[in-house]
Amino acid sequence: MRDGEALLGPEEEWAYRVLVRLGTARADQVAERMSLRPDDGQRLLKGLSDKGLVAADGADVYRPLPPEPALGTELLRRQESLEESRRALAALSEEYLTSARRRHADQLVEIVVGAAALRERIRRLQDSAKSEMLWLCRANAVAMESAENTEEFDALDRGVHYQVIYERALLMEPGMQANVAEGIRRGEEARSLRTLPVRLAVADRTTAICPLVRGDEGDVGEPSAAVIGRSQLLDALIALFESHWDIATPVRIDGGVPDEEPDLPDESERFVLSLLVAGVPDKSIASQMGVSRRTVQRRLDRLMALAGVDTRPGLAFQAARRGWL
Repeated sequence: MRDGEALLGPEEEWAYRVLVRLGTARADQVAERMSLRPDDGQRLLKGLSDKGLVAADGADVYRPLPPEPALGTELLRRQESLEESRRALAALSEEYLTSARRRHADQLVEIVVGAAALRERIRRLQDSAKSEMLWLCRANAVAMESAENTEEFDALDRGVHYQVIYERALLMEPGMQANVAEGIRRGEEARSLRTLPVRLAVADRTTAICPLVRGDEGDVGEPSAAVIGRSQLLDALIALFESHWDIATPVRIDGGVPDEEPDLPDESERFVLSLLVAGVPDKSIASQMGVSRRTVQRRLDRLMALAGVDTRPGLAFQAARRGWL
């Protein structure tokens, strides 16, 4: 069966439905229900048998088989093939643009206009990434919410390394802490800063996307972004990312501490601690984690007791000194 073909033709689907209603039937009985000639009924049931949808009981008696085993595998194969084709197209597009930019200076920067076009460009950038993605994620999304970025999880699963710096206000948005935690579990390196100067996504240090509007100043109209190829401008953006990465606070959910060591922070406490050091308020931490503010405060009190301090700045200092973050 070729990828362009339907899983079942209209007549095959009709014949299968007739047989399901009859339970068991001869080919001529199915053909009669469909107002077809007997040999057409035989042809349709033979085709369905070849696809694993019917079984022959005797010389000319058929019964239906469940469709999921027969068609589910084929459908999954097609979906995987389509996903591979989509990634190949994204990679070819990026390769073409990279080559064109080397030949023509005016193609070093491509302008993308419109939220839908920008979302698609960001998805293509991640689909084409082979080894690394760098992100500066500011609050107040311009084109795509972080929770919508499922391409990151796909890329992480195929081995692409993500380094992401989140603006503090973004970590306080509903659902973001759970989204960040899921990314970290899949291999993302996450850090946080109070503010970031720009939004930025860089794939394999060869292509960057940088929105041209801030998104938090009441801008009117469609968002726009620059897609930047290999150039000194791209080198400057990568240097900008690295300078902020060096001073950003790690966001961690799993410090690799065994459960049997009660005198060290557990996974949830490390997550709370990393958010505290990043400047996220107790109320926001509690809301995102689905616990009370008092619970967050109790966890911080325990951490201060473990660290032997009685202030939060002292806790942050000791956490860094002891390697808890």
